[in-house]
Amino acid sequence: MGQKVNPKSFRLGIIFPWDSKWFAPKNMYAKKLRQDVELKKFLKTTLKNSSIAKIEIERTLNVITVVIHSAKPGVVIGRQGAGVEELKKKIKAKFFASSKITINISILEVDKPGANAELVVQGVCEELQKRMPFRRVMKQVIERVQKSGVQGVKILIGGRLNGAEIANRETLFWGKIPLHTIRANIDYSRGTARTAMGAIGVKVWIYKGEIFDKKNN
Repeated sequence: MGQKVNPKSFRLGIIFPWDSKWFAPKNMYAKKLRQDVELKKFLKTTLKNSSIAKIEIERTLNVITVVIHSAKPGVVIGRQGAGVEELKKKIKAKFFASSKITINISILEVDKPGANAELVVQGVCEELQKRMPFRRVMKQVIERVQKSGVQGVKILIGGRLNGAEIANRETLFWGKIPLHTIRANIDYSRGTARTAMGAIGVKVWIYKGEIFDKKNN
């Protein structure tokens, strides 16, 4: 089971919370869910150079709060908050132009970028698109993540590696990755590097230790 499902969805509601927090009646649920997906995609495209690790969305009746976790918060905020205000206008015009909704944006800095799977994947994809040797990239990633104080890391790259005629996959790991242990805090992300030889898929698992319910201790 642990090898076949997304490690985050496998633990959702147990040790991991939902990234979207809101309530909707049945006839509005699909619309709001689609809106959330498109909004996150829009933000990641607009802020592609800001090292976005995670986006959370909270909704009340007339207020939408977007929490952006970034390794480069200054790039998102801009001079005197101009970047945030511009972002609010773009979101309002694209998604909520016909409704009276207040949009709030909060920017949070990622404490340890080297231990965040999403940021690691983004870095690997950038290196592969620069035609760096994939084995060197994988080894450098393992070394950087090790220094972040985690207990295990695994990286998988698949595709036409180094321009090979037949697609192949390479895996490199350090430490332990207990995918079947539900209380294990495993950060997972995947991405795609668009190279001249085709698409190369990247997957990263980072094990940060176990999470226990303090109320039961």
